[in-house]
Amino acid sequence: MVQPLNYLKESPSQTAGPYVHIGCTPNFTGITGVYDTDLGSGPMANDKTRGERITIKGRVIDGSGTPLRDAMIEIWQADADGFYNSPSETRGKADPNFFGWGRCPADMVTGEFSFETIKPGSVPFNDGRPMAPHVTLWIVARGINIGLQTRMYFSDEEEANAKDPVLSRIEHRVRVPTLIGKREGDVVTFDIHLQGENETIFFDI
Repeated sequence: MVQPLNYLKESPSQTAGPYVHIGCTPNFTGITGVYDTDLGSGPMANDKTRGERITIKGRVIDGSGTPLRDAMIEIWQADADGFYNSPSETRGKADPNFFGWGRCPADMVTGEFSFETIKPGSVPFNDGRPMAPHVTLWIVARGINIGLQTRMYFSDEEEANAKDPVLSRIEHRVRVPTLIGKREGDVVTFDIHLQGENETIFFDI
């Protein structure tokens, strides 16, 4: 029997509200006893993870220059050898001690997020060219109907960044720095600007 076209309709989009944190990070919101730790609390499974340890930190900043204190950020990345912890990874075996994914709510006072992770290796573009080491970020917060996707490259990879097939496609070169995390020692700082002069480049994925 043919169903009428209006049988199932698309639900209206809504901004991320308090239920995002309650459902995704219950321990952070004070709801304990559901999980020992919040899912995605760290990309590294244990201290056996291979690679150079780094801390990625930053804030999600709105058009007025104010850090959002209710944002939630996820990161996705390759391991130190450039392999993803995914069933679709066919190039090699990923580090079993590295999840390659993490989730962090912004601090409710400062708006800062922080990830303890490793510096990723290079992965190939769809035409085989190597991409510079990078981390993919997904952002949700108030006022955002659909999660935003962006990338963070590393300031200590100038040569690789100059050859990166994604960065090289950016028409307005003055905006490339919005995708570069500033590394000082083992800390990489990456602020995400939603609007304004320093608006971060977001990807339509």
